[in-house]
Amino acid sequence: MQVSKWGNSLAIRLPKKLVEELGLKEGDEVKLAKGKEGQLDIAKRDRDKERAEAFLRMRGRGWETPEGYKFDREEANER
Repeated sequence: MQVSKWGNSLAIRLPKKLVEELGLKEGDEVKLAKGKEGQLDIAKRDRDKERAEAFLRMRGRGWETPEGYKFDREEANER
């Protein structure tokens, strides 16, 4: 792959095979991390899993949410 300029940032194109293996589609978020010896690790970001884990951590600290509570970022940010 080749690193290219995209506005003020740098970008890479992901090979079709990798996109298919990760189940990626336009608009998905990915996590990038520096791997061993200059390698780059990539993983599809699972926001639903991250939210569920956050709620488990909250409950582990004794924090409770109202019955039937569901966080909706779009609703919370409506103006």
